[in-house]
Amino acid sequence: MRPLTEGMPKPMAPVGNRPWLEHVLLHLKEQGISEFVMAVKHYPDVIRNHFGDGRRYGVRIDYSEETKLLGTAGAIKNAEPLLGDRFLVLNADIIHLTDLMPLLEFHEAHGGAVTIGLTDVEDPSQYGVVEQTPSGRIVRFVEKPPRHEAPSNRINAGVYIMEKRALEWIPPGRETSIERETFPLLIERGLGVYGTPVRGYWMDMGTRDRYRKVHWDLLDRKLALPLKGKERGTGIWVGEHTDVGSGVLFVPPVLIGNRVRIGDRSVIGPYAVIGDDCEFGRGVRCSETILWDRCKVSHGTQLNHCIFGSGLEIGSSHIMVEAVMKRMPEAVQR
Repeated sequence: MRPLTEGMPKPMAPVGNRPWLEHVLLHLKEQGISEFVMAVKHYPDVIRNHFGDGRRYGVRIDYSEETKLLGTAGAIKNAEPLLGDRFLVLNADIIHLTDLMPLLEFHEAHGGAVTIGLTDVEDPSQYGVVEQTPSGRIVRFVEKPPRHEAPSNRINAGVYIMEKRALEWIPPGRETSIERETFPLLIERGLGVYGTPVRGYWMDMGTRDRYRKVHWDLLDRKLALPLKGKERGTGIWVGEHTDVGSGVLFVPPVLIGNRVRIGDRSVIGPYAVIGDDCEFGRGVRCSETILWDRCKVSHGTQLNHCIFGSGLEIGSSHIMVEAVMKRMPEAVQR
């Protein structure tokens, strides 16, 4: 995802013109969750300034900040004083719309310390794969096995339900991996680590190609996140206070943000996502491209298969293909 996520936490990258972490919060709120703990380390103020105490979303948000790198288990241990006896853990780097009720019902039925949401992948060789009993109890994790040796195609989907007693097995104050250390230890000690497939969309957006794929799935409605703006014709969503010039052609699917200005005779789409407050000059062509907020594209420029970070400005009559760019902060003169 670099350079796009330099200077910001990855979960704050926009998906459909809204930070992914905000989508997560709203999705969980719809399922009845009203209290959140956000574990923050890199650029914590970006998240704090956006979400605050959660009041404007109708939820409560507390923050657990790491002063040093603690790993996936250490971050949960660090948040222990803020957690109840049973809690949900989500990896916010992963795009998922999980149906939580079946996961919770499975967890309550087996009585173990942890339930891991699992997802099936075609090629498990790039992931940690689980081996399970017929009851769903996880026997072991196999890290990145050759495809023909994998005990299953099921991998950790990055969503867990945990009992607080599991945290007794995480050492405080040091970096600890939940996948490589904590879960195997809980299995060894017989505390009961179970797994069950989760329903709903799942995609690790950690690369540019997968970030694009998430957006194309969003526009094709395979990823059923709510889209801002009104649908003007099939597959064309346009935000509020947007000025569309004469002769502009939208080739669906496209998503246009709020307060966008598009110059005359421009062609937008297919597969274009334009952020809020962007400005296009005359005769711009933009396809298979994602622009974050406040980008400016001058007259006659052609964009194909590009991703531009917020506030980027592109001059006139450029042809750009597969460009991934972000505006770097200006140096402060002393």
